[in-house]
Amino acid sequence: MTGTGDGDGGTASAAAKPRTVPTELAALAMGVTQATIRKWASRGKLTRHGGPRRAEYDLDELFALARRSETE
Repeated sequence: MTGTGDGDGGTASAAAKPRTVPTELAALAMGVTQATIRKWASRGKLTRHGGPRRAEYDLDELFALARRSETE
């Protein structure tokens, strides 16, 4: 049977797309203020996603930053 979806059915592109959250939720997840999240992004510790009016941050990147902070 052909066309079963076993080929390039989008799972690779879904894995490449970051799971993002807005600044407010990123701050809540990290236990810091929204200003701290924005500061980290401006200093290059986090990658800012989203448009000019809506900043979003990658959850995996936030968790990696939290793990790095725990070991320092």
